[in-house]
Amino acid sequence: MGVKIKRLLGAAILAIGATSGALAEDSITFTSWGGTTQDAQKAAWADKFEAEYKVKVLQDGPTDYGKFKAMVDSGQVDWDVVDVEPDFAYQAAKMGLLEPLDFSVIDKKDIDPRFVFEHGIGSFYFSFVLGYNPQAIGDQVPTSWADLFDTAKIPGKRTFYKWASPGVLEIALLADGVAPDKLYPLDLDRAFAKLDSIKKDILWWGSGAESQQQLASGEAPLGMFWNGRIYALQKEGAPVDAVWEQNLATADFLVVPKGSKNKEAAMKFIALATSAQGQADLANATAYAPVNLKSEALLNKDLVPLMPSQHAETQITLDLNYWAEHRDEIGKRWYDWQAK
Repeated sequence: MGVKIKRLLGAAILAIGATSGALAEDSITFTSWGGTTQDAQKAAWADKFEAEYKVKVLQDGPTDYGKFKAMVDSGQVDWDVVDVEPDFAYQAAKMGLLEPLDFSVIDKKDIDPRFVFEHGIGSFYFSFVLGYNPQAIGDQVPTSWADLFDTAKIPGKRTFYKWASPGVLEIALLADGVAPDKLYPLDLDRAFAKLDSIKKDILWWGSGAESQQQLASGEAPLGMFWNGRIYALQKEGAPVDAVWEQNLATADFLVVPKGSKNKEAAMKFIALATSAQGQADLANATAYAPVNLKSEALLNKDLVPLMPSQHAETQITLDLNYWAEHRDEIGKRWYDWQAK
C-alpha cells in the first residue's frame, strides 16, 4: 500500500510539473553581445521564460565564435542559445556546429522568410544606417553613404565596424556608385580601393557601446551604426541622428550549439523569443524591428518610424548566403588590409 501511494504521489507531482510548464532543466545559458541590447533581451525574453517555465536563464557574453567552435569540438558545450551574426549562423550550420531547430516547438509561419532557416531564426531585424552628430559636423548634413567618404565636404573621423562581416564593403561599393542590385558578388578590389581613400580617417568600433561613445563624444562625428544604438543614444538625449537612405538590413540569429545539454528548454526559449509578443517586447525596448510579422499590432506607435521595417523603400537586404560562402576568404583579406 505504501509503495502504491508513493507511486501515485510521484505521478501527481509529475502531472503538476507538466501543467505548470516546468522543464527538466534547472537552467539554460543565453549568450549575446552585452550592453543595452542584451539587457533588453533579458527583460523581454529571459525574465518571462523564467516565470513561465521555472528555469533559470543564465546570461553570458559577449558572443565569441572561437569559443563557440571550441565548445562544440570538445563536446563541452556550456551555451544553449546564442545570438550570432547572420553570416556566422549560415557558416556554422554548414560546418555542423548547430542543432537543427525544432519547428514543432518554434512557430515559424509568421517569421519574415528572410530571417529563418533550418538551423537559425531571427533574433531581431536591424539596419546599418549612416549616423551623425550634428553638433560635431556643423551645417553639412550627410544624405548618403557617399558623404561618409567625402572628407572635403564633411571633415573629421569616420567610424566603421571593425570585424569582417556584412556591411562595410557594401557601404564602400554603394558610396562608389554601385547599384544595389549589382552589389553581389562583391567587387573586393573596388571596395578596398574606396576604403583606402579615407583609411587614415577611419576609427574602428568593435562593440555597440564603443560606437555610441565615439559618436556621442564627437570623436567620430559620422559613421556606420546599428540603428538601435542610435535610438539608445537619442533616448539618453545625445545630439545624434540617422540617414536611412540605402539602409542595409539583416538580422541577428538565435542558434543552438551542437551538443547543447538543454535542447528542450533551448527550443522553448527560442519559441518565446520569436513569438509575436516576445519580438514586440524587444522591439519596443530597442527600436530594432521584429522578425515576427504579427508583432506590428503590438508595437509602440511612437517607435515605429524609427524601425527598419518602416524604411523599406530604399532598403537593401544583405546577402547572407554569399557571406557564408566567402566569409573566410574575405576575412583574411580584411584583417591583412587593416594591419597595413
